[in-house]
Amino acid sequence: MITVEIKKDGQVVGLMMAEEKTFKTGSRGFYGNGKIAIGEKRYQVQVQLVEIGSKPKVEEE
Repeated sequence: MITVEIKKDGQVVGLMMAEEKTFKTGSRGFYGNGKIAIGEKRYQVQVQLVEIGSKPKVEEE
């Protein structure tokens, strides 16, 4: 698990947790979603980190 900081003008306005995930494509990484408030407004947030080169190679016949 990793922690993601959401900042506005250099100040932290939200925190989000991203869990390890194996995506449908086979790639590995982290994914998290949630809602945060910035001032009077609420936002839906998604974060996705995909490890470059983590997708399994398809063997040729």
